[in-house]
Amino acid sequence: MDVSAGKVVAEHASTADTAWTRFRGLMLRGGLAEGEGLDIRPCGSIHMMFMRFAIDAVFYDREGRVTKVARGVRPWVGLAFGGRGAKGVIELPRGAANFVEAGHQLEFAA
Repeated sequence: MDVSAGKVVAEHASTADTAWTRFRGLMLRGGLAEGEGLDIRPCGSIHMMFMRFAIDAVFYDREGRVTKVARGVRPWVGLAFGGRGAKGVIELPRGAANFVEAGHQLEFAA
């Protein structure tokens, strides 16, 4: 939930928080459904090798504050860095983060 914008970022987000799930990420998947996302933590940057679709990446710090939003990160050639203090990233379908801006506060459901 983007508390600052008052909108849900991802209705159904999986968490990648082990070495294997963080390594695997979204590689080789066919896509993300609307409302779906992947929360990778810890993570300060991403690459798009072995990806088949573009994504939006919302990086956040320890307090859940957005540090950077990378929109339309391209498959195979894309890279994105979360900036100073980034501790995690939510990978979303392209266009799903249009309302999210750096400095917004995120809230994570239990």
